[in-house]
Amino acid sequence: MKTKENKTLLMSFVILISFIAVIGIIGYFILSPSEMILQGEVEANEVRVSGKLAGRILELKAKEGETVEKGQLLVLIDSPEINAKAFQARSVQQAAQAVSNKAQNGARQETIEGAKEQYERAKAAADYATKSYQRMKNLFDKGVIAAQKFDEVEAQYKAAIAQQKAAKSQYDMALNGAQVEDKQAAIAKVNQAKGAVMEVSSYMNETKLVAPISGEISEIFPKVGELVGTGSPIMTIVDLNDIWVTFNVREDLLSKINMGNILTAKVPALGNKDVKLRVTYIKVLGSYATWKATKLTDEYDTKTFEVKAVPVDKVNGFRPGMSVIVNWTKLQK
Repeated sequence: MKTKENKTLLMSFVILISFIAVIGIIGYFILSPSEMILQGEVEANEVRVSGKLAGRILELKAKEGETVEKGQLLVLIDSPEINAKAFQARSVQQAAQAVSNKAQNGARQETIEGAKEQYERAKAAADYATKSYQRMKNLFDKGVIAAQKFDEVEAQYKAAIAQQKAAKSQYDMALNGAQVEDKQAAIAKVNQAKGAVMEVSSYMNETKLVAPISGEISEIFPKVGELVGTGSPIMTIVDLNDIWVTFNVREDLLSKINMGNILTAKVPALGNKDVKLRVTYIKVLGSYATWKATKLTDEYDTKTFEVKAVPVDKVNGFRPGMSVIVNWTKLQK
């Protein structure tokens, strides 16, 4: 009987000890602080390819996911309006150049010869009129001829002299060519036309869009044949060599993060691979509160800071959009 009571007492003691152990284990897990993690996202430098011209997509020289080099031809745009303006500008330039050449080179040799003949004919007529005038004047002074006859000869003489001067002026102009002002004006017209051609040529270059950076085509927006406007994005290039991780951190958690700190993080998309990140940027996201305390006393608003960190070493397979996990409770102060 006594042995049975001892067994009962022993069982009760074992049950009590077990109960106390279970309560202790539960209390340990409940009371021990839970791990806090910081989740960030991989980002990379992205450049959008767009043109200055409105037109229709004629051809796409690259596909999404394709790696391209800086300066590689990516897009051909068809713009009939620019082609018409280019033809017009070149025609205006040719016309202005012809006028300038004429002004610089002077009159044609045939024109000079014609002006010379006109001058010589007018000079001969003026010489003959001068001699006739002198003879008639002598006769008039002696009273041999009437005044009316002398007036007629004098009028013919003055007309012949004036015609000679006019012919001489035309001949001199043919020899000297255009005036300096006319030559300068012609040169200015040529330069103006050249400027118009250069402007149109710069727009013509916008019908062939090239890659501004080396990288990977992450997205293409329009299809071949679609109309795009001025400045409309056509495709996006991501530079996988210029990559970083962005975290949004409450300011009460910033005590363990400083500029230049090295963070050890895991990348779930890469099989929880460990990567080293160096903090290079810390800045508040805005003047507004992004998280509020729930305490009844000593309540205050906590702001959120943006923290950027770059990989210490190149991480193969690192791509924008991947999650990056940092165990905040294990960070060193």
